[in-house]
Amino acid sequence: MSEEFEGNEERRDMPRGEGRDRQRGGRSGMKPNYFLPKPVKVGDEIELTIEATASKGDGIAKKDGYVVFVKDAKQGQTVKVKISEVRARFAIGEIIA
Repeated sequence: MSEEFEGNEERRDMPRGEGRDRQRGGRSGMKPNYFLPKPVKVGDEIELTIEATASKGDGIAKKDGYVVFVKDAKQGQTVKVKISEVRARFAIGEIIA
């Protein structure tokens, strides 16, 4: 029981929030580019060249440095894509026939 009490006392000596920040490796855990505007929107139709293939088989392309995963696309293809989902660091698109 006394060991638990000692552990709690040590935490009281730390400035507020410092222990949690150390565990995450930084202040907020988010990079500033998380909030920047994205170069694509849901519904956009764009032409992309697939640069690589992801581990699950989707194609990987980039639009102004922003990653777009394209379902059923192969490396080296140039495809017209409709964006179906936009997230903070990547988008998901589908090939338009």
